[in-house]
Amino acid sequence: MAPKVFYISDGTAITAEVFGHAVLSQFPIKFEALTIPFVETLQRAEKVKQQINDCFITTGERPLVFHSIVNPDIRNVIYSSEGMDYDFLNTFVAPLEQHLGVEAKPVLHRTHGKANHSYEARIDAINFSMENDDGQTMKHMDEADIILLGVSRCGKTPSSLYLSMQFGIKAANYPFTEDDMDNLKLPEALKRNKSKLFGLTIDPMRLHEIRQSRMENSRYSSLRQCRLEVKEVEMLYKKERIPFVNTTNHSVEEIATKILDITGLERHMF
Repeated sequence: MAPKVFYISDGTAITAEVFGHAVLSQFPIKFEALTIPFVETLQRAEKVKQQINDCFITTGERPLVFHSIVNPDIRNVIYSSEGMDYDFLNTFVAPLEQHLGVEAKPVLHRTHGKANHSYEARIDAINFSMENDDGQTMKHMDEADIILLGVSRCGKTPSSLYLSMQFGIKAANYPFTEDDMDNLKLPEALKRNKSKLFGLTIDPMRLHEIRQSRMENSRYSSLRQCRLEVKEVEMLYKKERIPFVNTTNHSVEEIATKILDITGLERHMF
């Protein structure tokens, strides 16, 4: 039976999930996880405590409980459960208070809340990335922080959206299609913004597999076509001296982080 894990917060629970996943990924076993956000009242905290206790009674094993709870009264309810508690916020807050010589002043929803002064900037970045996805328009390329290039299905759209949602970066993307291959070159709007260009590439076999699931046994998904497109696009990157990364074995989070590392783009944390 897979070990049970609870991610609990009086906010979105994103922090508890991120920290918890990072820690548990070090262990070569599968976990059965339940995320419980917005535990903002003692009544709800008691219900969550009962869930944890019921899990212990059912399995005979104390479940892991990762939490990031600001309110001390609510936190104490979770502490009193039968779970194995891992309190991320307070693990780091007390030592930092001592080091900085400043008392922490916890505020609910401060990390991911709308009141954050960068909220509107992030929404603008997300809207920009959606409006400038897959070369829908070339009108706003001058406003982009970065422009991702690549063949169809190499990861441009998810990488663009992740950059905008996670870091507030205005990321546009432009696809090179089958029709471009006979005379592959940069459109004028891209030439004008060459310093913002960043290429994505992918192993042709993996591209073939992805396209097959979308348009099986078509010219678009054929291995020959995939090899041709990848080869031509990589040659263009090298000719134009456009930095690029191979997305084949990387998650969208890793792709985005590589892009930021190589380009030096500033992260806007929220």
